[in-house]
Amino acid sequence: MQILSRQDFPTDRKAFLKDFVSGITVAIVALPLAIGFGITSGMSAAAGISTAIIAGFIAGLLGGSRFQVSGPTGAMTVVLIPVIHNYGIVAIPTLGFMAGAMVLLMALFKLGNLIKKVPISVVEGFTVGIALVISLQQIPYALGVSKGQGERTLEVAANTVSDALDIGLKWQTILVVVITLFIKFNIVRIVESFKIKMYFPASFSALFLTTLLVNAFDMNVSFIGEIPRNVSTYTSPFLDSGDYISLLLPAFSIAILVAIESLLSARVADDISNTPIDKQFRPNQELVGQGAATAVASIFGGMPATGAIARTNVNVRSGAITRVSAMVHSIFLLLIVLFLAPIFSHIPSAAIAGVLIGTSFRIFNKASMLEIFRSSKSNIFIYIITALVTVSIDLIWGIAVGIALYLIINQFKRAIATKSFRK
Repeated sequence: MQILSRQDFPTDRKAFLKDFVSGITVAIVALPLAIGFGITSGMSAAAGISTAIIAGFIAGLLGGSRFQVSGPTGAMTVVLIPVIHNYGIVAIPTLGFMAGAMVLLMALFKLGNLIKKVPISVVEGFTVGIALVISLQQIPYALGVSKGQGERTLEVAANTVSDALDIGLKWQTILVVVITLFIKFNIVRIVESFKIKMYFPASFSALFLTTLLVNAFDMNVSFIGEIPRNVSTYTSPFLDSGDYISLLLPAFSIAILVAIESLLSARVADDISNTPIDKQFRPNQELVGQGAATAVASIFGGMPATGAIARTNVNVRSGAITRVSAMVHSIFLLLIVLFLAPIFSHIPSAAIAGVLIGTSFRIFNKASMLEIFRSSKSNIFIYIITALVTVSIDLIWGIAVGIALYLIINQFKRAIATKSFRK
């Protein structure tokens, strides 16, 4: 594991400005997601925000990626819901501390290097699947309705659309999404046409201008709403009963998710940012950051955290240069909670949905996609199946099925080649 170097931080004012603006943009996007995931997990909105602030800063500082933004995620809520049901919220500090320690042990034994062995067809299929998942998750906010019934993303999205059609479409909410997307994809071109040489970040500009328009015309749409202002309460991870054995399995499942989702998110970030090999993320260092982030966040009022693919993608697309962006994101979230909550509560939920849909669209790496489709049929098959499983089931299953297919197909090819050679 490498110690942080000067290259991990901005080298000039322009780079710092890009990191600063990217961090603020990600914070605005992260705020409603943190609240939502905190509640969905069975904990609280305050727990979600605490996780985003604490884990985001620690993983940003100690992790191995320049772009990674960590916090509560949808995948983690899926794991935590049954855990909290079985053991209660009181077990989270202990579980998170144990899981964090396990992730640190993975880093010590250099298990992070295994991520480099995941085939490119699997990673690219996973990336496309993630892009679709992020977009599908925004449908309730884009249509201004409650999330539909179901456990899987695709099922929830289909039920949400069905419910929206039954209730009647909210055209003002949809218009907000359209305006946000228009500004996001055209702001740079518009600014350049006026020969203005000032830097206008697309996502931040879209959120800012759309919020101004919505409030100026008093549009009938949903907003972020009340923001909890109490964060970070210490709870000891040590149990009075000393019964840690029963918590080993759930802690291990949390640790595996932290490691896999974070490493994949960091790899996808390098891929979509076209990062040169010598500057790509350091997997074992990333595990150090994520392990420490999960352990500390869990004992200070939060919950286990992972690298958040949606927020990391927004960070990349907003022009982030170094890890400072993720740290700014956490600091700005803290400032919102302490001083700016009434102002930021007026940001339309549909505008954030529009930003996330726009950034997910830009996840698609056309060059890599074309390269795979020009390669073997087996690579195409693995790519498509990985994407479909990621969307229809979940992230971990997508990767597991993709790797399993790759191993089976290659074993089959070797068997055929050996048989042909013997003949």
